[in-house]
Amino acid sequence: MITYYIIGFTVIFSLIGFRDRAFFAKYMFNPNRIYTNKKEWYTVFTHAFLHLDFAHLFFNMFTLYAFGLSLEQDIFPFFFPEHARYFYLLLYFGGIVVSSVPAYEKHKHNPGYNAIGASGAVYAVLFSYILINPTAMLQLMFIPVPIPAFVLGILYLIYEWYMSKRGRTNIGHDAHLWGGIFGIVFTIILHYQFAPNFYYQIVALFKS
Repeated sequence: MITYYIIGFTVIFSLIGFRDRAFFAKYMFNPNRIYTNKKEWYTVFTHAFLHLDFAHLFFNMFTLYAFGLSLEQDIFPFFFPEHARYFYLLLYFGGIVVSSVPAYEKHKHNPGYNAIGASGAVYAVLFSYILINPTAMLQLMFIPVPIPAFVLGILYLIYEWYMSKRGRTNIGHDAHLWGGIFGIVFTIILHYQFAPNFYYQIVALFKS
């Protein structure tokens, strides 16, 4: 299963980075290094397999496990039986690339900016799931009652947009925001009916 392979490789890659700072520095995303040396383009991908610490790694991989498996095993095979794995890989790695573009444009002249983590790809997976299953009831550790997935998605987008505008943190909120947007747009491109179905499911929820 692709999700398990991604999680396994990410854990191994991150653990190496925890112990080997030269390895960590080589594979993290530094837009200025890419701008001045195009040969380092590979860090656009490799930074997504590095994490700051165990908490960062656990949160991203747990989210990928919770929503990625459902997309890979059930949802994509149902709608795209012949191309499910291919589309799932495009969703994940497309999320990595698209979520990195704003940071590259914003920081390509800033040698002090670095980024790591799979959040852009994970948010692409999460919001693809939310678009397809907006009324799924999700429960978070810090929220004692289940809430519909679309409510969670709206709150996430508002929060990430606000924090990206506010700045002053070490978290890549731009990557979260654009990863989520990519997940929505890419999923609609795959099957445009997901957009009206999103609306109809929410209307049906309020009528029930």
